[in-house]
Amino acid sequence: MADDAVVQRRRGGRNARRELRAQPIPEAERAVWPGLEGGLYKPLTEPQVRRIHEAALTALEEIGFADPIPSCVELVTAAGGRLTDQGRLLFPRKLIEETLEKAARRFVLHGQHPKHDMEVWGSKVHFGTAGAAVHIVDAASGVYRESTLADLYDAARLVDSLDNIHFFQRPLVARDMEDPRDLDLNTCYASVAGTRKHVGTSFTQPEHVEEAVELLHMVAGGEEAWRARPFVSMSNCFVVPPFKFAEDACRCLEAGVRAGMPILLLAAGQAGATSPAALAGAVVQEVAECLGALAYVNLIVPGHPAILGPWPFVSDLRTGAMSGGSGEQAVLMAACAQVVQFYDLPGGMAAGMTDAKVPDAQSGYEKGYTEALLAQAGCNMVYEAAGMHASLLGFCHESLVIDNDMIGSVMRTVRGVEVSDESLSLEAMRQVCEEGPAHYLGPAQTLGLMQSDYVYPEVGDRSSPKEWIERGSTNVVDKARARTRQVLSQHYPEHLDPALDAAIRERFDIKLPRAAMAPGNDRWPLSSAAE
Repeated sequence: MADDAVVQRRRGGRNARRELRAQPIPEAERAVWPGLEGGLYKPLTEPQVRRIHEAALTALEEIGFADPIPSCVELVTAAGGRLTDQGRLLFPRKLIEETLEKAARRFVLHGQHPKHDMEVWGSKVHFGTAGAAVHIVDAASGVYRESTLADLYDAARLVDSLDNIHFFQRPLVARDMEDPRDLDLNTCYASVAGTRKHVGTSFTQPEHVEEAVELLHMVAGGEEAWRARPFVSMSNCFVVPPFKFAEDACRCLEAGVRAGMPILLLAAGQAGATSPAALAGAVVQEVAECLGALAYVNLIVPGHPAILGPWPFVSDLRTGAMSGGSGEQAVLMAACAQVVQFYDLPGGMAAGMTDAKVPDAQSGYEKGYTEALLAQAGCNMVYEAAGMHASLLGFCHESLVIDNDMIGSVMRTVRGVEVSDESLSLEAMRQVCEEGPAHYLGPAQTLGLMQSDYVYPEVGDRSSPKEWIERGSTNVVDKARARTRQVLSQHYPEHLDPALDAAIRERFDIKLPRAAMAPGNDRWPLSSAAE
């Protein structure tokens, strides 16, 4: 009888845990959440950070930028800068120091819904997408095809459903948009229509910025409402490394700043090609380029929200090809995050840019360590973190689902171990040891911590070999494929009022058909959700 009672208690505890795990976890009780604070991993010592800072100031003061546009020259020279006889624009140390004093440090990146707002300061960590992949890869077959506007919209609404991907920056290029104006406007529309989370996008011409901002005013409910809560930021590649301004990008930057759009200042040299092969030198160059751009932004509108994005990419020096999943890439980005924290400014770096062509073991380990190191370094915005393959050339919808699992676990490592009187668990030990049963499977503490302290994979497998075989011996790609189809056949966000959407379509040339934005279309038929 006593043995039967013990068995019954064990079964009861197991059943209670299963029932609890099967229920949706309330947001307030989740084990991980956006904005967990990292910063424990520091690949640089404090003296090394200061040496990098000093070298960056020297580079700006003595090397400067080639090809500045006239408006930039006017702003910088009026603030003490100098244009050399060779046409290089030099930024004096005093200008950079003054910029660092007045630059925006505490600002929110807004979602269309306030629950998706992100506080991007200190060492608060957020994960999101980004990139300019030109191909979609089929997770099962490995076949690559050109990416489309519909693929972008699908990626946005899939991210809208994934808890651990906190923002959506355009991860792919709609190759069916041949005209740059169509591409810029429709990329912005498809992203905003697909998710209520903060959106990042980019532009090729300043006129396209102005047109997109007009669209965003309509979505926000007017210019004043937009400026109060700008829910789209601009990813701006203002520089062609090394130290050469990109004319069209600079004009877009100026238009975006004046329109109240937050700016990601993105400097992406490739170590050994367009930035020094020495890792420290690569950090110095990209930090210097970003500091110059930060001064530029603050001369246009002092205190404008800007995110420093020094992104030193890595080359495989045997071939010259980019290697987004390397260990060097991981430590470079973490070092940049540490330098940006030295300035106490919002920063965004990249991780998860696996060289693997499909979601496989290589993809898993490369994404795992690059993202874990950057999160532990306390990067505010981790871009490229989900869905990317082939060193940013390919994008995979199923990988969003797989990477959502991984990011949840990475965020759990960022959260760390809380130590309190309750978590030290002396009372729980006393109860188990003195009152029995001699395990912790059933006590109230265990049940209470199941959701709040532990993260569970959605498509990762933790079953026994026997259970796994009984369920069809599926792998993570199989499960991610089924989950992706389930979401994309059913989840069509409706936060844009139909009347507003009709008005947008009347005013702008929107290429995404309304029929593609509702259940029952031929791209994701309901019947495929069960495959």
